[in-house]
Amino acid sequence: MENSIHKHVEEKSAQSRLLIKGGKIVNDDQSFDADIYIEDGIIKQVGTNLVIPGGARTIEARGKLVMPGGIDTHTHMQLPFMGTYAVDDFYSGTKAALAGGTTMIIDFVLDQKGVSLLEAYDKWRGWADPKVCCDYGLHVGVTWWSDQVAKEMETLCAEKGINSFKMFLAYKDVFMLNDDELYESFKRIKELGALGMVHAENGHLIAEKSKEMLKMGISGPEGHEMCRPEEVEAEATQRAITIANQANCPLYIVHVMSKSSADVVSKARREGKVVFGEPIAASLGTDGTHYWNKCWRHAAGHVMGPPLRPDSSTPGYLMDLLANNDLQVTGTDNCTFSADQKALGKDDFRKIPNGVNGVEDRMSVIWEKGVHSGKMDPCRFVAVTSTNAAKIFNIYPQKGRIAVGSDADIVIWDPKESRTISAKTHHQAVDFNIFEGMVCHGVPVYVITNGHVVLDEGQLKVTQGMGRFIPTPCNAEMVYGRVAKRELARMPQKVERDPYTGPVVKIENQDEVPGVKRDENPIVGDTASFAHSRPPTRGGGRNLQDSSFALSGEQFDDKAPRRAQIRTSNPPGGKSSGLW
Repeated sequence: MENSIHKHVEEKSAQSRLLIKGGKIVNDDQSFDADIYIEDGIIKQVGTNLVIPGGARTIEARGKLVMPGGIDTHTHMQLPFMGTYAVDDFYSGTKAALAGGTTMIIDFVLDQKGVSLLEAYDKWRGWADPKVCCDYGLHVGVTWWSDQVAKEMETLCAEKGINSFKMFLAYKDVFMLNDDELYESFKRIKELGALGMVHAENGHLIAEKSKEMLKMGISGPEGHEMCRPEEVEAEATQRAITIANQANCPLYIVHVMSKSSADVVSKARREGKVVFGEPIAASLGTDGTHYWNKCWRHAAGHVMGPPLRPDSSTPGYLMDLLANNDLQVTGTDNCTFSADQKALGKDDFRKIPNGVNGVEDRMSVIWEKGVHSGKMDPCRFVAVTSTNAAKIFNIYPQKGRIAVGSDADIVIWDPKESRTISAKTHHQAVDFNIFEGMVCHGVPVYVITNGHVVLDEGQLKVTQGMGRFIPTPCNAEMVYGRVAKRELARMPQKVERDPYTGPVVKIENQDEVPGVKRDENPIVGDTASFAHSRPPTRGGGRNLQDSSFALSGEQFDDKAPRRAQIRTSNPPGGKSSGLW
């Protein structure tokens, strides 16, 4: 019996101890050759010639890159939306995330107008906690506004581990807030030290343009893009930034999908505004030309909001901005619906459930389009797939870094390997993949979450419910580091002056405000006849120095008889029709 217990303890000890040897560690700010020792889900040592306890498993990582596990900032697992539920739930979604090298997701609590935010939060926790295979956090959607909502936001920040709230300028009558409600929500978020997030599209215009498309007989997926063009996204992005700036509230623009909206974010950052931009795997890896595909299922499989853009140069443009810090983080907006679910909108594009995949393929797509193409280095890759997210949502360096004391969320990456993305081989529950056929250089060969090896030389071994909820505290340094001083510097100042003691006009009747009538014009009346200001010449003709302009529009020769038309064969100066 004692031998059995001793053996069990040794096995458990060996499972909780891990040595990663010979790899190149890549953080957002530096890369270096070193070994990593992990125990009980925490990184205990980083360096060379480590002295470690016996019984540890050794993973040989020579020739590989050892990076912090990815953090997907934007997912919607089993989201109730447009009359159905997203097909990838918290189990299949997080399982797929781990297969691709992502070790944490941040999902959205997103319920209908009028529903308590606290009740919605509890609902999402109830869905996620028993199913998640990796760690997760939550944002909370604010789909309506009241004193109750403002109060519940404080509770969520103080007691529930929430530091970000998402508002919609789209989905009229479902999720959308008006500008005054948006301003009030931003003020509240600023008071709480949280981060405001916005889905930026003009919901009023989309509603009207959708009707116009249907009247023209356009009911297919192409109508989805045409009713919400780039400028509709760019306008709402600018409006959100303006309103947030007036409330001095840091802002995070989710799923930046177009060049024009990315330019708005970039310009705002250059002006000193505290704003972050999040392109997603879809906008970085493919484009909206698919909406015009002859196959309805293929076109509908790409429908999401905001839509992918038909300008095929968009993915490369967004990647350039991401590589150079005009955009900062990457998510996926992973919200998947099967072919049967998409078919709800077979006769009306407005009824196609919005959403695409990405949680499994994000890391490979960004490596392929960013690092393999030469647009960014591996350190920047780590920043945009993990570290910046950890800093913005205030879980750094617990997440997003390989360092002593950090969580053992690690991906061992082989930059020389390649794989072809396909719905036939992916781990998601959805039956379609928007990146179908894309060859990606850069493949995760080992994925470790909380010290557990879940992807082991291509074999995925996950445990349902193994993930943890990770609270995200308010007042993140990367978000609020300059807000307090910025607020003081921008504080409106009263001008001290002597009181006015002069006369004040007395208004007899408040309903009638006196104004100047046109016929009282002191310069020239409307009815005044044309008058010369210079005397005529000695011969009685008009003085050529005299102006012919009158405010009334009258011409000096209006009363002169019209001369009969005279045709001249050879006018002075010669014919205009001749050859020269």
